Amino acid sequence: MIIKPIKTKIFQEGECLIDFIIHSVKNIPENSVLVVTSKIVALAEGRTALGDGSISKEKLIRRESDLAMETKYIWLTVKDDMVMASAGIDESNANGKFILLPTNSFKAANILRTKLKNKYGIKNLGIIITDSRTMPFRSGVTGVALGYAGFCGIKDYRGKPDIFGRKLKVSQVDVADSLAAAAVLEMGEGNECQPLALIKEPPVIFKDKINKQELHINLKDDMYGPIFSNAKFNKKHGS
Repeated sequence: MIIKPIKTKIFQEGECLIDFIIHSVKNIPENSVLVVTSKIVALAEGRTALGDGSISKEKLIRRESDLAMETKYIWLTVKDDMVMASAGIDESNANGKFILLPTNSFKAANILRTKLKNKYGIKNLGIIITDSRTMPFRSGVTGVALGYAGFCGIKDYRGKPDIFGRKLKVSQVDVADSLAAAAVLEMGEGNECQPLALIKEPPVIFKDKINKQELHINLKDDMYGPIFSNAKFNKKHGS
């Protein structure tokens, strides 16, 4: 697997994302995955709010979250079936605005895939739309896939033997988030200006239609379920 981050000009709100990608990426080989940071997808959709005090960040977080709980440093939230800080609302590299998450990252990934396949004349292409997340008891952030298209997001080892012939019972690999984490490491989190990355020879199974719920796990089956079941979250309410 080879990951190539792509340096670009600064993406402007309302700019055409397809044109921006085509201008920045001269060639996409067959059997590749293009990684796109969620920030430029959101900017293309106009998913921003002024940071001038006309609306508070807390109000935005509550509006954008399904569940929200204030902690010492940030808001712990649940949005789009994922745990994240502050509903993904970001002020970094935002030029005085709040940048929200894309409306539907899976849909956006699928649209990009269809258009770019036609443009570059390729059959197998994966798209990942990324964000960053923290993990309990770990400093720093890693990349995560908010949405993806064109490949299986999970690799299932259940029922297959380990190196000693014992059948695996629960082992599954989160392919989409693993690729996102590797790509975001190369893309950077600061002023690198690399909102795109191309993954060549990715270890994925390409497919036209995916199940966007394949990575989802119900709270009752989640090993972290007891923590969140007992947490005092506030449910979503309007602005």
